Formats: sequence, structure tokens, C-alpha cells
Amino acid sequence: MENLAQYLLDEAILWMPRIIGVVVILIAFFILAKIVKRIIFNAAERLKLDSNLTSLLARTSNITLMIFGFITALGTLGIYVSALVAGLGLTGFALGYAMKDTISNLLSGVLILLYRPFETGDRIKVSGYEGIVISIDLRYTELDSEGNKVLIPNSKLFTDPITVLQ
Repeated sequence: MENLAQYLLDEAILWMPRIIGVVVILIAFFILAKIVKRIIFNAAERLKLDSNLTSLLARTSNITLMIFGFITALGTLGIYVSALVAGLGLTGFALGYAMKDTISNLLSGVLILLYRPFETGDRIKVSGYEGIVISIDLRYTELDSEGNKVLIPNSKLFTDPITVLQ
């Protein structure tokens, strides 16, 4: 029994610096994520970017930094993270391919909100649809066409010619 207690004490002493390192890394990345989020919101306010776009950028940076922090912490514990990173890369590729239309709409929505080829309240014509822009979301744009609600995917708005009517 005494040998077991001594073994556990030796292992605890051996692992304590690593565990403290992991906690410090996780806290540092958490604080860094909050700082970057605040920087994004402040910059977006000065540049007058859309709130949906700002929220997306802030969440994406927050999640990315937390994932990097978690992987760094696992590496500090002595876990071989190269295989994990390669697996995440393959998973990301597979998910990207499976969700290519959704991702295309999302990125097109970001670019539409960034470049602003038209604004809410403008009357536009695209792909045979004509109406007043009610809202521009990250996934689709909503038009009011003679009392009907028309949702046009942002990838269509980004690739097809748009006529902004006066």
C-alpha cells in the first residue's frame, strides 16, 4: 500500500507542471479570444459593417482560437496532435464538400454585406425576380415582390447580374 501511495505521489509531481501548463494555455487562449472578439466589434463599429457580418467574424475567430488553444494544450500534455490535426483537415475537407452550396451562400452573403451592391429598401431585379429588398441575411436575401416574399440564395445574387432599379 505504501508503494502505491509513493507511486501516485511521484506521478502527481511528474504531471503537475504539465497540468499547470495546460490550464495556463487554456486561460491564455480564452483571454486572447475575448480580446480579438472585442477588437473585431470595435473595428466593425468604426468601419460601419453589418451586424450579421460582425457577429459571424467574431464567432469564427472565437471558435478558431479556442480550437487552437485546445490542440496546443493537448500537445503540452504529451499527446501526439499531428494525427489529430490531419484528421481535422480531412474532416473539414469532407464537410466542405458536402456543404458546398451552404458555404457558397454564406460566403456570398458575407461578400454582399461587405461590398453592398444594393441596400435594404432598394428595388432590384435578378434572375427574373423583381422586388424591394427587405433583408439581407448571410444565407439568402428577402425580396417583397408584389406582396409575395421571395427568398433568393446569396450565391445566385453574387454570380448573376443584378439590376438596381430607381
